[in-house]
Amino acid sequence: VQLQASGGGLVQAGGSLRLSCAVSGRAFSSYTMGWFRQAPGKEREFVAAISWIGGSTYYADSVKGRFTISRDNALNTVYLQMNSLKPEDTAVYYCAARRITTAQAMALVDGMDSWGKGTQVTVSS
Repeated sequence: VQLQASGGGLVQAGGSLRLSCAVSGRAFSSYTMGWFRQAPGKEREFVAAISWIGGSTYYADSVKGRFTISRDNALNTVYLQMNSLKPEDTAVYYCAARRITTAQAMALVDGMDSWGKGTQVTVSS
């Protein structure tokens, strides 16, 4: 599958953004999808994931209660709704796919089947 993330931008602290990840290819519904981010000088880190079946979700502690991941299998798209944004959320955000795995397993950054190009999110204070 090929992934394309979009929706990033510049927002003030406390604001909101919604990222989208469009997926091309077959069998989107068999892929668990995740969002990751990488800030300058830091390693890529897990943000959120949604499972391929049942829609179970899993979040990093740093975004729990502020971010919501969802998917629309009819549109082959996964979303990340980001509310109450903080300057420390500033990063390049990436979507990734891994076939038939759990949402929790996506927290291990390695092992993804496919990565999209990132989209920049900048939160000003």
